[in-house]
Amino acid sequence: MAKTLTTTAGAPYASNETSKTAGPRGPVLLEDYQLIEKLAHQNRERIPERVVHAKGWGAHGTFTVTHDITKYTRAKIFGEIGKKTEVLARWSTVAGESGAADTERDVRGFSLKFYTEEGNWDMVGNNTPIFFVRDAYKFPDFIRTQKRHPKTNMRSPEAMFDFWAGQPESVHQVTILMSDRGIPKSPFHQNGYGSHTFSLWNDQGERFWVKFHFRNHQGHEHFTNEEAEKIIGSTREQYQEHLYNELEAGRFPKWTLFIQVMNEEDAAKQDFNPFDLTKVWPHGDFPLIEVGELEINRNAENYFQMVENAAFSPSNVVPGIGFSPDKMLQARVWSYADAHRYRLGTHYEMLPANAAKQSEVQHYHKDGSMRFFSNDFGNPDAYYEPNQWDGPVADPSVMEPPLRIDPEAYRYPQEVTDDDFVQPRKLYAEVLSDDERKRLHQNMAGAMAPCSDSVKERWLAVLERVHPDYARGVREAAESQPAIPVTDNTPVQAAE
Repeated sequence: MAKTLTTTAGAPYASNETSKTAGPRGPVLLEDYQLIEKLAHQNRERIPERVVHAKGWGAHGTFTVTHDITKYTRAKIFGEIGKKTEVLARWSTVAGESGAADTERDVRGFSLKFYTEEGNWDMVGNNTPIFFVRDAYKFPDFIRTQKRHPKTNMRSPEAMFDFWAGQPESVHQVTILMSDRGIPKSPFHQNGYGSHTFSLWNDQGERFWVKFHFRNHQGHEHFTNEEAEKIIGSTREQYQEHLYNELEAGRFPKWTLFIQVMNEEDAAKQDFNPFDLTKVWPHGDFPLIEVGELEINRNAENYFQMVENAAFSPSNVVPGIGFSPDKMLQARVWSYADAHRYRLGTHYEMLPANAAKQSEVQHYHKDGSMRFFSNDFGNPDAYYEPNQWDGPVADPSVMEPPLRIDPEAYRYPQEVTDDDFVQPRKLYAEVLSDDERKRLHQNMAGAMAPCSDSVKERWLAVLERVHPDYARGVREAAESQPAIPVTDNTPVQAAE
């Protein structure tokens, strides 16, 4: 027997086919409240898209511990070999809107929500171990260069390369972006990185600086610009199709989690800033330590509920995992949660995608919009703290060890030195092959083709500081590109 269709208040109603009108040809009556309700709900079915990382793809999975790292951390997720934890994963592009094509050249977000017994831990990173800027003051400026120009309403290569040329620390990330790895074939054919420096701390109160690396088992496969253009001509949903179909067919992708570890006292001894998001830690000095295996194995039953409503934030840590003095991380810890409050609402963390699954949630956040859950601990009088009603109290045993910081607070200048070019120089000259360098030259020349000559020259000067062959190769590739008479944000000149 079919179930009875009801209003949202639970009352059955007679028709979901025709409006209530004054006669068969007459106007609709305002009293047809269910029609109004249906239309009003449709108007609100979509939520504001993410300011960045709007286009994304997600699924469920499992993390399994394979190696013991309890000497570094007390986090129970790593407490014993064989321990399994449910995970929600989301991959994304940075710049495009929610309707953008999947196979555009862009950095990919790589975010994981671990539903641990101590609360949710979110690893919110990218498919690159570094980023474009190291201070959050420049993040809004950077993102504006990736969005649409206020006059043309088109993406602006002029703005992108103008910003990067004025912020040379970005050359490391831009080199990776313009390399073969700029367009992975699927979410499964890329690594994931925490990117920032985080910290682990153990039961003895010892702190360790750490980098998180998720290395994929599927191999690195990428599209060229030409291949991606053909794919976009036939589908804008390449990643979503691949993700959904592979999981439905029982082909589950895997990643191995590794960490790099640095003793707290060794941070000051390095010839680079370990908390600079534009730098990597040398693997020779800080080798990868295996931790566990991530498997993605289940599509969401309701994509909107579990993926679009997912709210990942680096502020979600558990006892044994902490932050670092990384300037970008310090800002993201606040700004991500604030973005979720704007996009999803006051109590976004209680939506099914974000609610803790293995631990009990008890706090004093009260009322406001979206108060759709009970939070009185069995006693409505316990709505403040301290109280005599046995409301929840803080647990001093999960206090982090003290964080050593510099004694003087100041706006320290961000100086560009040769340190900003050492690692991209090694990437260009020692890691990339001749063929990879040639494609890098061509990709970058094509991307900057619409730019003004002044921006091109400023960017080529940055590449010259990385390596003379880098600048020369891009210049020669640019000279072989067909001329583009008008940039996407340069006014068309009147004919003579």
